[in-house]
Amino acid sequence: MSRRLALFDLDNTLLEGDSDHAWGEFLISRNLVDANAHRAENDSYYRQYQEGKLDIHGYVKFTMAPILQLSSAKRKALHEVFMRETVAPMVLDKALALVKQHRDAGDCCLIITATNAFITSPIAAIFGVDQLIATELEIKDDCLTGNIAGTPCYQAGKVAKLEQWLLAQRQPQEQLSLANSIFYTDSVNDLQLLKQVKVPVAVDPDDQLRSTALEKRWDIISLRG
Repeated sequence: MSRRLALFDLDNTLLEGDSDHAWGEFLISRNLVDANAHRAENDSYYRQYQEGKLDIHGYVKFTMAPILQLSSAKRKALHEVFMRETVAPMVLDKALALVKQHRDAGDCCLIITATNAFITSPIAAIFGVDQLIATELEIKDDCLTGNIAGTPCYQAGKVAKLEQWLLAQRQPQEQLSLANSIFYTDSVNDLQLLKQVKVPVAVDPDDQLRSTALEKRWDIISLRG
């Protein structure tokens, strides 16, 4: 029997909040950006995401702009503060338990997120998943360029990146596939992937996803409270 594939969105699913948006607020708290201007643009991009209309290339450029000149060592040090001050309080106990439940069952656990890998790699490590699939960032001479490398892990791109990863994993002893998969997410942005997995689960869903989940009789759960 093939190993089950357990897929988890990150922001507002395993976390009580959005790590990408929270990064913008963190930069404000560290006085690395102009507070009013940065918050206004950060909030505007977040509304785009909630409406399913995010300009992800523009958002990544905006998100990374304040740290483009930092070396990998300085980026890592800054992110460690972000993890302590901002991310740690966002991690949901029930989310940790859910991922552990799937790991203990022997499932192959993946976090798949539109948020870039710089922000999300250390967060994924907290959950002990087998793999993170995220929006990758272009790096030149140890510095970020502000551009996305390859396909953004957003909407149809999330499906494409997962399919590419699955093709690369194909081995005789472990045939991972969407035919034996479960996917947990809060967002209507993930509708394309939800329609392809065996078991779609809406987690504290936004209004649009809740409506779709009720119509299609998908499971709806909460990891909060």
